[in-house]
Amino acid sequence: MTESIIAAAGAWHDQDPDPETRAELNRLITDALGGHDRAVAELHSRFDSRLAFGTAGLRGELGAGCARMNRVLVTQAAAGFAMYLLEKSATAEKNGTDAGPNPAQPSIVIGYDGRKNSDVFARDTAEIMAGAGVRAVLLPEALPTPVLAFAVRHLGVSAGVMVTASHNPPRDNGYKVYLGGDSAGSQITAPMDSEIAAKISLVAASGPISDLPRSTDYEVAGGAVVRDYIAATSALSHYAGSDANTAEGPIPRSPLSVVYTAMHGVGWQTASRVFEQAGLPIPRSVAEQQNPDPDFPTVAFPNPEEPGAMDLSYALARTGADLIIANDPDADRLAVAIPDPTQVEGFRRLTGNEVGLLLGWRAAELNSRSDTPGGTLACTIVSSPGLGVIARAHGLNFVETLTGFKWVSRVPNLIFGYEEALGYLVNPDTIRDKDGISAAVMFLDLAQEYHDRGVSVSDLLDQISETYGHFASGQVSIRVTDLSIIDTIMARLRQSPPSSVGGIAVSRVEDLSAGLGGLPASDVLRYILEDGSRIMVRPSGTEPKLKIYIDTQSSIGSLAERRAHCRATLASLETEMRELTES
Repeated sequence: MTESIIAAAGAWHDQDPDPETRAELNRLITDALGGHDRAVAELHSRFDSRLAFGTAGLRGELGAGCARMNRVLVTQAAAGFAMYLLEKSATAEKNGTDAGPNPAQPSIVIGYDGRKNSDVFARDTAEIMAGAGVRAVLLPEALPTPVLAFAVRHLGVSAGVMVTASHNPPRDNGYKVYLGGDSAGSQITAPMDSEIAAKISLVAASGPISDLPRSTDYEVAGGAVVRDYIAATSALSHYAGSDANTAEGPIPRSPLSVVYTAMHGVGWQTASRVFEQAGLPIPRSVAEQQNPDPDFPTVAFPNPEEPGAMDLSYALARTGADLIIANDPDADRLAVAIPDPTQVEGFRRLTGNEVGLLLGWRAAELNSRSDTPGGTLACTIVSSPGLGVIARAHGLNFVETLTGFKWVSRVPNLIFGYEEALGYLVNPDTIRDKDGISAAVMFLDLAQEYHDRGVSVSDLLDQISETYGHFASGQVSIRVTDLSIIDTIMARLRQSPPSSVGGIAVSRVEDLSAGLGGLPASDVLRYILEDGSRIMVRPSGTEPKLKIYIDTQSSIGSLAERRAHCRATLASLETEMRELTES
C-alpha cells in the first residue's frame, strides 16, 4: 500500500510544472521511503481522494496532490471544461440552437483575485482553453469576482472562470465556473457539474498534463470591461448624486462618514471608483487591509462574519463614522456595521438578514415608483422569511431557493435576491451573482438619503420591524475535522427527529433530500415549530461545518416587546439545537 501511494505521488511529481509543489512531494516521498509514518499518512491525505468538482467548482487547500489545489489539478479542470464547452457548441451547431455569434468556437472569460497562485491558475486556464480551440479572454489584473460575473454577460461569452477562494482561509484557493447562453452568466447547477466533472476525469486518466495542447494565443481584456462595470454599478445610485427634493423643498446633503475595509482583498480599487462615479461619500479605507495580500496578516480568518475580522475597521470608525462597510477578499459579499454604544467596539455588525431586509425593502420601494412595477423578491431557504412579508406587502412575487446564488440568480423576473451569508444581488439585469460592490452602492444610497432626513440605519431597522413585524435570526456552526461526523448527525436527526425544541412543539418536519415544493433535492432538514419559528439544518457547501439556521418572528406588542420575545426564543432554540447536534 505504501509502494502504491509513493508511485502515485511520483507520477504526479513528474507532470507538475510548479517547483514549489514538486519540492513538497520530493520531501514527502523521501520521508515515506525512509519509513516515516507521518509522511505516508500525508501522502494518503493528498492522493486517496480527488478534490471534487461540483456546483461550486473547485475549492481547497493549496498543495501538491489530487486532493489539493495546484497547477496540475487546475490544468486538468481547464481541459475538462474546454472539452465540455466544445461538445456543447458542436451539439448546438448541429441542432441549430442558439450558441452565440460563433457556435463553432465557444468562448470564455477568465478572472482572478489576489490570492496565492490565482494569477498562475488563470493563465494556465487561458493557455489550455486557447490550446483546445476555445476563444479565451483573460481579465487584465486581479479584480473582484463581480467584475468577472459581469463580463460573462457583458462580453456575450459562452462561459466564465473566476480563480478565487472568496473568504476561505489564506491557504485555500478555488475555481468558480459560470455559463452564458441560457444560464445568462449564472454559476453552474446540476447536472452541469457532473457532466464537467466527467470530462475532467477523462483528462486526468488520459496522461500527464504535458500532453495537453497549450497556446499563448489568448486575449487580454483592456480596461473597457472594468470601466463598463463601474459605469453600470455606479448608475444604481438613485439619490446621492444630487440634493433630495421634498414637498417642503430641497434637503441639503450632509455626506455620511463611512469606513471601508477590503479585508486584504481586491475590492478597494474598483469599489472606490464606483463610489466616486456614483456621487456617494468616499469612505476612509482601513489602510492595513486596503491592498491585496494573500497572507491576510491582520485577520485570523478573512471573513467579515468571523470574530475579530472587522476589528481594524471598528478602531478607525471610532474616530468618527456613521457607518462601516466591508467586502470580503473577492468583494462578492458585503458586511455593514452601525454605531452601537452597547457594544465594546462601539459598533454592531448587522446580520446578513438585517441587510437583506433593508435592501429588499429598498428594492420594493423603488420598484413601486418605476414605470413598470412588478417582479420577484427572492432569498434562499435559510434566509429570513421577512423578505416574503415585504414582497407581499408591495404586491410582488416571492420565491425561496436552495442555498447558493446559482439558484437565486436564476429566479425569473428577479428584482432583488439575497442569502443570509452576506450575499446580495441588486442588479440582475447586468449581473447574475452576488456582488458586494453593487450592494454597497445600494446600501450607501439608502443610508445617505435617510441620513439627510435625520434618520439612521438603526431607525430604518426599527421602521421595518414596526411595519412588517420583527424578524430575528441566529446560527449555530459545528466545525468538524472529519466530514463523516456531519453525515452521522444528519442521519441521527432523520431517524429520531425532535418532537419539540426549546419547549416549543415541532409541528412539521420537512426533509428536502427528496425535493420539496418544487425545490431540487438537497441535504437539508427543516423544522417548523408551533409558534411559527423555523430551524434549518444542513452541511456547509464550502467548509467542513454543519450549519443550523434559526428564525423567529413577532408582530405582537411594542417594538421592545417584539425584540424581547424573539431574543428569548432564539436563545432557547440555539441552546437545545447545539445540544442535539454536539451530543
